[in-house]
Amino acid sequence: MVTITFANRETEKRALGFLLGRFSGRVLRTGEHLAPEAALEALADQNIPFTVKRSPESWS
Repeated sequence: MVTITFANRETEKRALGFLLGRFSGRVLRTGEHLAPEAALEALADQNIPFTVKRSPESWS
């Protein structure tokens, strides 16, 4: 899982609408989202911008 954020609420709503039913994930109280790595490519394919905050490589 990777932690991602969106620039604004409109983009976040669009992304969640796309991701729901396709990928499992979680929304944190901080507004960050946990998503599987495969979801990142899918978001990019849909031209939905996001920022990677933390990846599994940075957890160690």
